[in-house]
Parts: sequence; structure tokens; C-alpha cells
Amino acid sequence: MQQRDKMLKLEETFDLQKDVVFDILRKEASVCRVKEYSEAVDTRILNIESDGSILYSWKGSTGTTRIGKYNSNNKQNKLLYTFDKQVCVSSCSLNKEETLLAVSLTQNTSEEERLKPISKCLTLLIEIHPINNTKVLKAVDCRVKVQFLHQECDRKSVLESHLLLLTEDGYVDLYHVLLCKQEGYRVVMANPDRLSKIAERIADDFSWVQWDGHTQRLYYLTLKEKFLLRCIQFYLTHTWETVLELTLELPVNSFHTVKFVNLGFDHFNAEKSDKDLIRMQVFTNQIAGSMCVCYSQLLKDKQDLIYKIVLIHKDCSKKFKVSLSSDKSSQKHSQLHPLFIPIGYYILVYLQGHFLHCINTRQPELLCHSLFLAGDEVNLGLQCDPVTATVLHTEDRSSGQLLDLAGGTIHSAELSPVFLLQILRSDARPRCPSSKSDPQRLAALHCLLVYMGDDPNLELKIIEWLCDNMNPFESFDQVQEFILASLYRIVYEKCLSLDKVLPYSSIFEKKEVPVCLLEIPGVVCTTELHIETDFKGKARGAQRFWSELQWNAEKTKYLDAVPNPRYRTTHIQAEREKARSERRLSSQLNHIEENTKK
Repeated sequence: MQQRDKMLKLEETFDLQKDVVFDILRKEASVCRVKEYSEAVDTRILNIESDGSILYSWKGSTGTTRIGKYNSNNKQNKLLYTFDKQVCVSSCSLNKEETLLAVSLTQNTSEEERLKPISKCLTLLIEIHPINNTKVLKAVDCRVKVQFLHQECDRKSVLESHLLLLTEDGYVDLYHVLLCKQEGYRVVMANPDRLSKIAERIADDFSWVQWDGHTQRLYYLTLKEKFLLRCIQFYLTHTWETVLELTLELPVNSFHTVKFVNLGFDHFNAEKSDKDLIRMQVFTNQIAGSMCVCYSQLLKDKQDLIYKIVLIHKDCSKKFKVSLSSDKSSQKHSQLHPLFIPIGYYILVYLQGHFLHCINTRQPELLCHSLFLAGDEVNLGLQCDPVTATVLHTEDRSSGQLLDLAGGTIHSAELSPVFLLQILRSDARPRCPSSKSDPQRLAALHCLLVYMGDDPNLELKIIEWLCDNMNPFESFDQVQEFILASLYRIVYEKCLSLDKVLPYSSIFEKKEVPVCLLEIPGVVCTTELHIETDFKGKARGAQRFWSELQWNAEKTKYLDAVPNPRYRTTHIQAEREKARSERRLSSQLNHIEENTKK
């Protein structure tokens, strides 16, 4: 059997060793006045800010801990701050102007200090231009995460910063830090003693929280009568409001501790994810005005896995229950939670050694427009263990980003057209009957034409495949699919509102859709329409996403209430036959009339 290519096309965008560590070794050699520095520097990634800059720490040559920044635009490294002793940095964030550094430290618990009245976590706000003052924000016995807001601003000189402080106790505070200039260049805090007094309580009593830096949104999960997912939007005016509430059906004991997502990397308080029943993440796409809430739930017997995709823009949700291989079900919980990867309007659900599900969030009605692979066909092409991989979601990218925290590398990930073309040509595999491979071909064809269809060379390869396979497959007509999918892509780019009306597939013309296009072997799918979504607040100025998302959801509700909203040629077939007969009758009468004149 011919070996298939990898599902993802990966491109390295950052390597901690090459981009940071080599530079650190040169600096440490200069400090020690030696030709080469050979001691271990223990470099660790701490956080990735919304502008793509990477914050990291390392062990200095003089028994210190240093914090640096890697600028992804100019590929330069910069020293931000040096602690005069070795400390354990568990969370870190830098304001956009690079004048303030927020750091959360995990306190040492050595034999000498265990009897001292010392807090487990110390959160500091540090001036770095110049290094002049350090303010203690929190001294508590639970984990604390820090994150500066990074709003775009036209002003050249910004004399205020806004800091989110999130605690394992389940609350979020917003600190407003006023700054002032001294001697023309020194930027210092103007209100260090009043910071705690003027802090705003943003959220309370949550068990899961996710920060989305690119869109300045905070999602958190709180339990009332049911689990409620809330989204807070921060605006350029430094105001904020709750813009969305969504009810979710989750088990009460979903998280054994508060779960932080996209809030940096804590190397000293490893979260015991193997005990979490739920793994969850929210993805948005500004171009399509879409939002997907993805979560997986491992059942107690470890024989089945449930994952759910809530499509807010489609006002529906899809729940999948997958039977896992019994010989592999002894894996840890953390290894049995799938990886969710957003790539364009697709969500990849990947469980190593079990299955790969590429879900089409624009055309979710039929399972055959989403690609599902299992067994030997599963090969995502990751260069790291999926357990150590972290998904870095950027709304304005069509490709996903994957961070291998263990290896310190970041890769951009795109769907591989070579892989999808191999699926189209899968009829060369004698072990796979046509009816079983048809759904895979159909999903691959739509992905190539609708998602990647702007490439003329790729379209030419698809045409060549069509010419080699002119006879229709058992389940669908590939020529009709090519025409409809190509037209759908062209029109969709010009008018999104036609999404629910246009026929994007010839499957809708069939009186009975073949069973193989409606089912996935070993997978049970249930669809819930009209999910409990409550939009709040108002879309302001540049926040076009929220108005687009709300419009998409309301449009879906309206069209779902209309019987057969999607255009079908069968609807006008009777009228067309009637018109043809009328034209034939009219032609015959005209002929008789001309003969009588003669």
C-alpha cells in the first residue's frame, strides 16, 4: 500500500534553541568575560503576547534569574529584568509600551524557609524604564496569572496600563495603572499605593478561563444551576462588557482545579490535566463571523470519548461519541483527550493512535462534508508528542499554530493539498470499497475546492483527476460536485448571506441520501438545534465581529423556520416541464396558422 503524506503542512516559525538560547550564551559569555559559556541556562517560555512577542526566563551566570523578550518581527532579543537571586517565575506579562512588567512568583519551599510565614505565590508589578520601583499586588496561597491588556492606540505616549489578575480562587481583577514621566524619559507608576483600592472585579466564581489576546476577549465558565460560559469584550476606551452567555451541559466535577487557557506557561505548578474530565477551548474566525466552543469528555470506563462542537454562528451543536480501541484504552486521561486545532473554518479533532476528524464548520449539515479518518490512516504529521502540544489561536490567520513546549518550537500548520489529493485517488487501494471511501473523497474534494480553491495549479490537478474518473461514484456525482463547489466558493466570497440558500453539493438533489454519507462507522453523532445563546451589549465601532456573529446566528434561525430554504433544481422541474409543453403547443399552433395562410 502506498504511504500517504501527512495531514498537516508544518512550517517552523520559532525555535527556542536557535532564536534565543544561542544569543543568551553569547551574552553570558560577555558577562563572565569568557570565550564560550558552557553552563546550563535553563531557558523557559513564559508567555506569548498578542503581538507575537515571546517572554522567557533563564538562569544567569551570577546566580540570578533574568526575563527576556523575543521580538517575532525583527527576530531580536531584549533583556527586560534581572532578579538578584534565582526565582521561580510562574506567570509573566509585559505592557505594550515595555514600561511595566507583571510577574507572579512561586515561592521557594526549601527546608530553611518552610517554617517561615511565607505565601506560596507573590505577584509583583515592576517598573523597567527605569528599574526603580516594585509593587506587591498579591501575596496568596493559590496560583495567580497576570496579563496586560494590549489595545491598539494611535497616541505616541500612553500614560496608563491595564492589567488582568486571575487567581486560582476563581476571580479576576482589573488593575488600572496610571503612569507619569520624569526627566523626559523616566516612566514610573503614579498611583502605586492606590492600585488595590481602585481595582475592578471582572469575574467571580469560575472553574475555567481562557484569554484571547488578539481579540482582547476573556471567556470564563461559572456554575449556577447549569454551567454558563460568559465572554467579556474589552474595548479601546478601556471599558468592558459581557457580550455573550451560553449554557453548556457539563458534569459538575469537570475540573479538579481552576483551568487556565492561553495565560502563559507555569513550569513550577504543573496542572494535573489527567484528572480533568473535560478539556475545552473557544475558537473564533473574524472573516466568517464564526465562533466554535470545543470540548471533550472522557467517560468513566475509558471505552468511549465524547467531543462536542458548539457552532454559535450556526445556532447548533454537534456531539460525537467515538468508541475507542480496547487495547489502547488503558492510556492516561490526558492522552485520551483530543487536540483541537483551528485551521480556517475547519476544526481538527485529533487523538493520537485513534482518529482524526476534520470538521467543516461552514457546512455542518451532513457528515460527508467533514473528513473522518481512523486507524492506520491517522497521521497528522506532528513533530512532537500531542500531549505536550499547545494550540496558539490567532483569529486573523487561516493557518493554526502549534507550540511544542517541551522542545521550545512553534510551527504554523496548514492542511496539506497533497494529502487531500491522495484521498481523491484512494480508489487505487483495493482493500477499500468505493462506498466506504466515497465520504472521504467528497470531504477532500470540498476542502480542496472551497477552502483551497484559489490555487489554479491545484484546480488543474483536480480536473485531471476528474478526467481520469468520469464515471460517477456510487454515492455522488463528482462532476456536479466540482461545478457546485467551485460556484459556491466564488459567490460566497461576494455575498455571505447566500450561505444557507445556495446548493453547495449535489447531495441535496437526491431523493434519498446514501447511508454511507450520513454515518461514520464507530461514531454516533447527534445534532442539537437552537442552542441557548444570549447576546448582550452592543457591537461598538471596530467590533464588527459581534454584529456579524449575531447576524449569522439570527439568519440561521430564520432560514431554519422556512421549509426547504436551500435552492434545488427539483423544485422548479415541474414548472420547467410545463413551460416546455406550452412552448411546444404554441409552436404547433403557429405552424398550423402559417399553413392556412398559404
